[in-house]
Amino acid sequence: MIRILTVEDDSAISNLIYMTLTAENYHCTVANDGEEGLRALDYDEYDLILLDLMLPKISGYELLEIIRRTTSTPVIVISAMNQVSDRIRGLKMGADDYLCKPFQIGELVARVESVLRRTIKESNTFSYLGVTVDIDSRRVFDPNNMEILLTTKEFDLLEALIRNKNIALTREHLYESVWKEEYLGNTRTLDNHIQRIRKKLGWDDVIQTVFRIGYRLYVPENRS
Repeated sequence: MIRILTVEDDSAISNLIYMTLTAENYHCTVANDGEEGLRALDYDEYDLILLDLMLPKISGYELLEIIRRTTSTPVIVISAMNQVSDRIRGLKMGADDYLCKPFQIGELVARVESVLRRTIKESNTFSYLGVTVDIDSRRVFDPNNMEILLTTKEFDLLEALIRNKNIALTREHLYESVWKEEYLGNTRTLDNHIQRIRKKLGWDDVIQTVFRIGYRLYVPENRS
């Protein structure tokens, strides 16, 4: 069973997370402060960590730094610190995702599933409509097994969309995740990269524009 550690000092939030993820058949452990979270990490191994930043005793930033020095366990930061600088700092320190409070519980479950898909799934290859994307080697192939050349940023964007398939990702989230800098509202750079990916892969209808939000990679659940 997949094991998830939640480090959160707000009991109402940690109880909600615990009940929700337990109902989704995850094995959940809750730590109420940074020291308790560190002890939990010393005592056991986890497949995913949900980490608040404003924690007593040991801050979430300090704990994230320790986690990244000692383990490759994926981390989703869940914090009321929702300034752009906070999100960028968390991502640069090694967080795999950043979810701002307050959040919809459905979004949390979707983010958890997305991170686990990429870190636990045995095969790190995605195929759709004849296009195959090998995440590990960062190579893309067309239906004739000819390689499609993508730039570094194009592949990073494609990977983000694949890892969050069927989830609408904001332009802000995509830009900050890939470029690791503050999104100032200029969509040209991101939009141009998306257009080039669509053209190279022939995925005009697969990488969808979500009005006033951003982009989504749409893959029917019953695809062959």
